[in-house]
Amino acid sequence: MTATPRAELAKIGMVGLAVMGENLALNIARNGYPIAVYNRDTSKVDKFLNRASSHAEGQQVIGAYSVEEFVNSLETPRKMVLLVKAGGAVDAVIESLKPYLSPGDIIIDGGNSYFENTIRREKELKAEGFNFVGCGVSGGESGALWGPSLMPGGDREAYEQIRPIWEKIAAQVDDGPCVTYVGPDGAGHFVKMVHNGIEYGDMQLIAESYDILRSVLGLGASELADIFAKWNEGPLNSFLIEITAKIFTVTDPDTSNPLVDMIMDAAGQKGTGKWTSEVALEMGVVIPTMQAAVDSRVMSSHKDERVEASKQLPGPEKGGYAGDKQELIDAVQDALYASKVCSYAQGMNLIRKGSDEHNWDINLGELSRIWKGGCIIRAQFLDKIKQAYQRRADLPNLLLDPDFKAWVLDAQPRWRQAVTVAQSRGIPVPAMSGSLAYFDAYRTANLPLNLTQAQRDFFGSHTYIRVDRPDDGPIHTEWEELAGK
Repeated sequence: MTATPRAELAKIGMVGLAVMGENLALNIARNGYPIAVYNRDTSKVDKFLNRASSHAEGQQVIGAYSVEEFVNSLETPRKMVLLVKAGGAVDAVIESLKPYLSPGDIIIDGGNSYFENTIRREKELKAEGFNFVGCGVSGGESGALWGPSLMPGGDREAYEQIRPIWEKIAAQVDDGPCVTYVGPDGAGHFVKMVHNGIEYGDMQLIAESYDILRSVLGLGASELADIFAKWNEGPLNSFLIEITAKIFTVTDPDTSNPLVDMIMDAAGQKGTGKWTSEVALEMGVVIPTMQAAVDSRVMSSHKDERVEASKQLPGPEKGGYAGDKQELIDAVQDALYASKVCSYAQGMNLIRKGSDEHNWDINLGELSRIWKGGCIIRAQFLDKIKQAYQRRADLPNLLLDPDFKAWVLDAQPRWRQAVTVAQSRGIPVPAMSGSLAYFDAYRTANLPLNLTQAQRDFFGSHTYIRVDRPDDGPIHTEWEELAGK
């Protein structure tokens, strides 16, 4: 495809033509919006134009070979999407664009940028007369091409200018496009960060369920494929369960073994899960399921050390389960769903806390709606979460919603059974047991932390509140003087 003549200006531009940038640009073009594209390595511009000739045939696609040419190929106010590596690269691209911009132009960061960087950039650019939108994009390569979930944050008027395009290219579900204005400055990237933390939790819970089934019951890939496919027909219906069932059907052409069995058990991470953990600690929000998922990925990276430890630290026999096979499969299914509810409850509480601290006024029900399609965590039960927040916008925890409460209470015995079976056989289930511990702690009126506070007051004079006279305020006791008397 040749570049469109410069007399015809593009509606929007894309900087960064790695896979996500390419696919999102093709999505925009396919939906009828002329687009200009630029990449620092200009050979990628030519490559994209050739690809666009088949994916966006008949649509206007302008290839630009310099920053100035790129900016001048856009109609005003200019709208420019950046899909470059988070961090310094984003700042560098912004600085390269600024000399050619006009007041009111809009820069959209569609990468996984840290939300505090987005807050800074939005403030700095606004002072210079430009608009900045930090937009979470979820759905991977396929979602970017065919319809992602979009989480834009920034100036509301700036979003309104890109809204027609965003609503057109987003995934479409029964109640509308999977995009909503999240809130001011860094709200969109904050929500995307927590979304990724929830994604970590989901994936870890599925992995632990798989481990119980393969280790305790000795199930092979074929049976596991059938089980996960069946689970995908019920309450666990989701993108991640669907692809898990498909993974178990793939055979390695080199060994004829299930391909999943040939993959090293060392999972990578790009940092958003770690950010979620750090922010939760700073904000005082409990997220044990997501934290366990981050910890598990870190532990998985120590492969050689774990292999050596396995030779020196024996544990109980994992197999030889004498109970009913189907009963345990059903117990694992319920444990996975109940743990998932707890994980989403933790994520929603973190988003609410972030919204309160930054005055973002985030609508949790709307987030549940836009996550129903396009994104990695899309799942049937997100509609139930949307309904929960429609019933009560200030719901303090999903576990207190009547529908979720009834389901989790019914599943509780089987949830405990699955965790007990795993722990009794030395199978690590940190996310599943973390969810259960979260559930137990949340429903416990009197935690043993009265002793902890007594210890703190003993060695550090940190004071405590009396349960019978809370209005008296903080009290300190000279414990050493009274001990033993």
